[in-house]
Amino acid sequence: MSNQVPEDGTRLPLMEEFYTIQGEGYHTGTAAYFIRLGGCDVGCHWCDVKESWDASIHPLTAADSIIENAKKYPAKTVVITGGEPLIYNLDYLTKGLHAAGIKTFIETSGAYPLSGEWDWICLSPKKFKAPRKDVLDAAGELKVIVFNKSDFAWGEEYAQLVGPNCKLYLQPEWSKSKEMTPSIIDYVKENPKWDISLQTHKFLNIP
Repeated sequence: MSNQVPEDGTRLPLMEEFYTIQGEGYHTGTAAYFIRLGGCDVGCHWCDVKESWDASIHPLTAADSIIENAKKYPAKTVVITGGEPLIYNLDYLTKGLHAAGIKTFIETSGAYPLSGEWDWICLSPKKFKAPRKDVLDAAGELKVIVFNKSDFAWGEEYAQLVGPNCKLYLQPEWSKSKEMTPSIIDYVKENPKWDISLQTHKFLNIP
C-alpha cells in the first residue's frame, strides 16, 4: 500500500474506470460503472489483473473526480473492485456516490476491515488471506472460484460462515473452465443451494 494514500480516502490509487456489463455473480447482465483500485497483497497466482497489485504505479486520483465520472453514465450502479479495495477507507467515495443517487457494489476478498456504505457486497474469499467476520456477516453474495476439486469443500466452509440470506456461487477459474465446469454442474445439481457463476463478459468479449 502506498504511503501517499490519505487515510480519509479522499484520494485513491485508480487503476482504471470503465462502463460495461457486469459479467459474473448475482448482477450478471446488468450495466455498471467499474472502478478498479490498485493495490493487493492477497496474491492469487491465477489473478487476471496482476498489474493491479502494486498501488504505487497507479495515479492517486481525487475521489470527487471518480464520482463525477460515474455520474456521466446512464446506469446508476458502481462496482468497486481491485486489487483489494478494502485496503483503503472507502467511506468518502461511497458516501459521495450515494449522494449522487448511485448504488454502490463491492467485490472483495474480505481480508481487510469493512469500510464504506454498500448496497451489495460480493465476497470472493482467497486461501492466502482469510476473510474477516465483519465482511462475512455483511456479504450478500459468496463467490467461490473453483480452480480444482478441493475448492468445493473449501467453499462449503465459507457457506457455513456467511448469513442465511447470502447467495452462493461457484465460478470456474477461467483457465480451468473447460476442465472444472462439468464438475461444477454435477456439484450444483447435487447441492442446489449453490448457483453457477460464469465470466460472461469474457464470452461477450467486453471488459
